[in-house]
Amino acid sequence: MGDVAIIIPTLRRPDSLTRALRSVFAQTGVTERIAAVIVVDNDPLASASSTIDSLRPESPWPLVYVSEPTPGVARARNAGLAATDAPLIAFLDDDEAASTGWLAALLAAQARTGADAVFGPITGRAPEAKDWLKPYLERFFGREGPAETGLIDHPWGCGNSLLVRANALPGDAPFSAAADQSGGEDDILFAALEARGGRFGWAADARVEEFAPTHRATLDYALTRAFAYGQGPSQTAAAARNWPGVARWMVIGAGQAAVFGAASAALTVINSPRRAQMYDRTARGIGKLFWMKGFEPRFYGAAEVARLDRA
Repeated sequence: MGDVAIIIPTLRRPDSLTRALRSVFAQTGVTERIAAVIVVDNDPLASASSTIDSLRPESPWPLVYVSEPTPGVARARNAGLAATDAPLIAFLDDDEAASTGWLAALLAAQARTGADAVFGPITGRAPEAKDWLKPYLERFFGREGPAETGLIDHPWGCGNSLLVRANALPGDAPFSAAADQSGGEDDILFAALEARGGRFGWAADARVEEFAPTHRATLDYALTRAFAYGQGPSQTAAAARNWPGVARWMVIGAGQAAVFGAASAALTVINSPRRAQMYDRTARGIGKLFWMKGFEPRFYGAAEVARLDRA
């Protein structure tokens, strides 16, 4: 039996899920390491079951279908974990496609660094975005880190990651259900891991591509996400009852909103494509100020199901 399970949560993205799974099936150098590929269907209608049935003959490893009918991003991740006892867990999102050496690079980086959580680079793709927005959006949906594999001093998100279960994923439901609708379940998880002395690693060669769907490849969506990302530091400090920390982040946010807001206005006047990046930084600053309950955007769970029902 292998020691790694790959978990892919999904919600009504059959074509994207197919692309993600076929990229997993093409992994090289890890044949004996993979215990299972687990797809967690977070659709109340269980719509991904037919996709899994059609792709199962292509999989070199057990392809496990899990239905989690209550929409929620944390709930979906926890359901995937409940379906395996593998000591190493790799997460791939259903809008991502992994390079052929992706998992081998994550595993090599973890072995080399001893990190509890290892992350890899993401190339953002927004093929349907407006020309002036495309460079910003592709940076937004991507991520880059050090040129070399090694330990890093901060975590990234769960998409494209490898976690040591015993250290990084404690308990039966390590992802907080409080983040089911808004996201940020990985931020909460990794903040707790860092507080316990956990270590983070970077796998420079573990690259995936992330394809932004049409409804996400817009300025409105990206800025709403930027606002939510900005809320993260303030919310993390508040969850720890670190009120001086909350105050510090709010002061930082006020400064960012003022400085980048002014830059945004100037770049908008001259119609510069760089204005999108300044809008982003302004939104992150405002998020640090408005971190309280009632201001969290809803990207996942019931909100996403409702959007899909309207589409």
